[in-house]
Amino acid sequence: MMDFFNDYRKLYLSALGLFVLLTILVAIMPAISNQNNNSPLPTEEALSDAALEGKAIYVANGCVACHTQQVRNLDMDKMWGKRPSIAADYADEERTDLWRNTATLMGTERTGPDLTDIGNRQPSAEWNLLHLYQPRAVVEESVMPAYQWLFEEKAELEEGDVEVPVPDAFRKGVIGKIVATKVALNLVAYLQSLKQAQLPEAIPAPEFLYKREAKTTATAGGGGDLGLDGAALYAANCQSCHQASGAGLKGAFPPLKGSQIVLDDNPEVLIDIVMNGYDARPEFASMPAIGTNMNLSAAEVAAIINHERSSWGNSARKVPVDEVQKIMDLLKQTAKK
Repeated sequence: MMDFFNDYRKLYLSALGLFVLLTILVAIMPAISNQNNNSPLPTEEALSDAALEGKAIYVANGCVACHTQQVRNLDMDKMWGKRPSIAADYADEERTDLWRNTATLMGTERTGPDLTDIGNRQPSAEWNLLHLYQPRAVVEESVMPAYQWLFEEKAELEEGDVEVPVPDAFRKGVIGKIVATKVALNLVAYLQSLKQAQLPEAIPAPEFLYKREAKTTATAGGGGDLGLDGAALYAANCQSCHQASGAGLKGAFPPLKGSQIVLDDNPEVLIDIVMNGYDARPEFASMPAIGTNMNLSAAEVAAIINHERSSWGNSARKVPVDEVQKIMDLLKQTAKK
């Protein structure tokens, strides 16, 4: 026995053998089992060529250091996705090559928000490009660095150029047009592709644990919105573009404060924009169909628009849920024709 402890060769080989054995048992065999027992969900969409390029850019720029792509089964994570993440969500991840593995990009820290479902939460290409160029232009308290090297300045736009609607306050001496490079466009294509796949009916969705008590106090603009928190819903779905002040961003996103569409006694146009989006180019960037993308109910839409109609000095009648539901049904019928 003493010979064993005195012979460094035996000690080294024993330690190496134990390490290899544990690696096989703890890491390799479970990984192979997961790979064999999980496959991508049938509703999972394959990444486009641009999105694949964008994924590599996402990795190269260290985005995984601040952003996760995992919705935990905790109620506090419900804001990041419709359901907790499951193994199948990561089953289509493949090695970049023999020596490199992109892993799952699940991340370990949320200095910034989780991006699992960002393609649904924030599908606007214009917003994403502006956010990359100068995050504080759209989120005042953001600590994210500005990725301005992904853009270039041009005196005149050329065919195919995508101009970024940067507000004057953030141009900092830039005289010409701010144009997104192909690298920036590919990165945004990847971000827009991040959408949580719907589970087949045969697979029950995991539950969120430690559910918090729902807030039932309506905002000042309640208006028969079943007590939903309109301010919170606005913050989650609208604030990143239209801002907490409702003032929007000049040249990028229109103001809701004093807006005739918001204040109109007939809320049909406002509800149509919330549900189906609107393209206001060239004055403003196009708005995605937030209501449809996020599957907002009539009660949630009522809470949002009533908050908008009663905030920032706005004063318009409260729209009841049943009126919102009738308009939403009418919009669906019109879309089918």
